[in-house]
Amino acid sequence: MNSTDIPSPTDRVTVLVADDEEAPRAQLVAALREAWPGACIVAEAANGVDAWDAFLEHEPQVCFLDIRMPGLSGIEVARRIDGQVPVVFVTAYGDHALAAFDAGAVDYVMKPVDAARLTQAVQRVRGRLGQPAGPDVQALLAQLAGQLRRPATPPVIQASVGKEVRLIRVEDIVYFESDARYTRVAYDDGSGAAEALIRTPLKELLAQLDPAQFWQVHRSVIVNHRHIASAVRVDEGSMHLTLRGRPERLPVSRHFQGLFKGQ
Repeated sequence: MNSTDIPSPTDRVTVLVADDEEAPRAQLVAALREAWPGACIVAEAANGVDAWDAFLEHEPQVCFLDIRMPGLSGIEVARRIDGQVPVVFVTAYGDHALAAFDAGAVDYVMKPVDAARLTQAVQRVRGRLGQPAGPDVQALLAQLAGQLRRPATPPVIQASVGKEVRLIRVEDIVYFESDARYTRVAYDDGSGAAEALIRTPLKELLAQLDPAQFWQVHRSVIVNHRHIASAVRVDEGSMHLTLRGRPERLPVSRHFQGLFKGQ
């Protein structure tokens, strides 16, 4: 992208803002609207789980993420975004991550937000719109994610089956799929395919499950990758998964098709 391709400050750009503290979040939104007249705040989130869900729903062009949020940290959300859009981190003074950010690979602003520093970050972001993040950014995020403690995955999920409450081993779960009221748990009960219902929303499960084992492939689907048989590209924008020993086909939305690139 050359200088003539950089959008003007008044060009409309959709933005997601996430911070678990209401007052700093409101201050950032107000400062952002002042520094970037073209910024359209399409979603505000008070935790990392809602931030990731809002990203999938609204597909913003830029994200401002607080580093330390409940559920998923801002670092974890940025790793899930995987360079699809520019991310600016919002952090408190003295955070251990500042030294890494000062290397220049990632933009950040400190709380309370300074107008001049925010303007500088906005100028950098505008220059990166539409460009994929470099491998140095992904390496930095992986390093920082390793420094943040993540709660251990629970060994079992409690689910309702008729009048029973079953304890389903997480390792036996094939996939989770959400609907309007419940989350369906598809699992192997030792004798074959089985299903149960839980009330925990899919977006909350994301913060509890090991992302190395359970892959989100759609806003409404998380699958245990060990049970994936194949990824089938139907056309340029459509893909689905087949499973080992099960007839279901699970949809893969555009954001997650990069998981299945082949060798």
